[in-house]
Amino acid sequence: EDQGIDSLMEQQVRLAIDEADHILFMTDARDGCTHGDGAIADFLRRLGKPMTLVVNKSDGMDAAIAAADFYTLGLDEPVTIAATHGRGVKNLINNVLKTLPEPIVEEEQDDDGKSEIKIAVVGRPNVGKSTLINRIIGEERVVAFDKPGTTRDSIFIPFQRDEKHYTLIDTAGVRRRSRINEAIEKFSVIKTLQAIEAANVVILVLDASEGVTEQDASLAGHILESGRALIVSVNKWDGLAPDEKETVKSGLQRKLKFLDFAKWRFISALHGSGVGNLWGLIHEAYENAMRNLSTSDLTRILEQAVFDHQPPLVKGRRVKLRYAHQGGKNPPIIVIHGNQTDSLPDSYKRYLINYFRQTLDIKGTPIRIELKTGGNPFAGRKNKLTARQMNKRKRLKQYVKKKR
Repeated sequence: EDQGIDSLMEQQVRLAIDEADHILFMTDARDGCTHGDGAIADFLRRLGKPMTLVVNKSDGMDAAIAAADFYTLGLDEPVTIAATHGRGVKNLINNVLKTLPEPIVEEEQDDDGKSEIKIAVVGRPNVGKSTLINRIIGEERVVAFDKPGTTRDSIFIPFQRDEKHYTLIDTAGVRRRSRINEAIEKFSVIKTLQAIEAANVVILVLDASEGVTEQDASLAGHILESGRALIVSVNKWDGLAPDEKETVKSGLQRKLKFLDFAKWRFISALHGSGVGNLWGLIHEAYENAMRNLSTSDLTRILEQAVFDHQPPLVKGRRVKLRYAHQGGKNPPIIVIHGNQTDSLPDSYKRYLINYFRQTLDIKGTPIRIELKTGGNPFAGRKNKLTARQMNKRKRLKQYVKKKR
């Protein structure tokens, strides 16, 4: 079709062909050589690129019979495979690799987590995620169509900017569970959740024209549970009136109050306004998520927090928090050692998280606290009395009896 999503898909195919070193022209052995196969063959023949004609679904058929119909295309000898069962795939790979140029070996980068930043763009369907991806990269890399459900799988897009390596992850839109009917959409949601776990920084895209919905808050809660650094971008901001903008801002502050650590940006992915400002927030959130925190600084901050506000009593005993150290990155994990820490209420944990965040000036990423209770070294041990102590004990018992 000349209009609609078919034309956009054809544009993506042509971009992939332009970037490719070798083309695999896939055909269906069970359908035979169709008119569409002939049209594609005429188009590919004019390109002059290395190409292999692959006849798939040849399982249960004689290879010569399956390939016979495709000689009419006038290409090289067809290669028959059965992708479902893997028959002929290995030979196909080996033959293709012989035609490829030698790969360029890049210099090894440090494995300190700074070699590449993975950025996942998530949100509800049709909020502008793919449009934002294309705007960031500067080309029509993914299909952006005004219809929910265009993106089905998580698409990993590596690129460079200012000599730094990034991987953008375009994800499928996540709808409410009650509205998911197709099995493929369930897998799309699973892929989106996996992309969040694999990312270093997550950009949550909201639709300004619809405000904050219940599904937005639910998705934001999942990102918070995953511990990933977060940036909230409100898309389609340029199409709102001033009074509507104020309504949206108040709704954001009210419904997403639990994302107080995240930075907000109001953008228009279609026109590009505000998109450039996301890079500063991405680097700030990533650096805070990967910060190294010294044990001495964390212990000092913990002591000051306890001095300013003592933990509550538990069964008449005060919870003692002794020292703290870093337990992980992305998100920053602070491990606190003490006694009776299992009885520490959640309200005091939130107080400690906010205290550490304000003191360390950590923005754009959540902080996790893990509590460790030290065991009693004398638990289960019984003090063995010496002979002299046993005699003294007997004399005391006799003395007590006489007094009675």
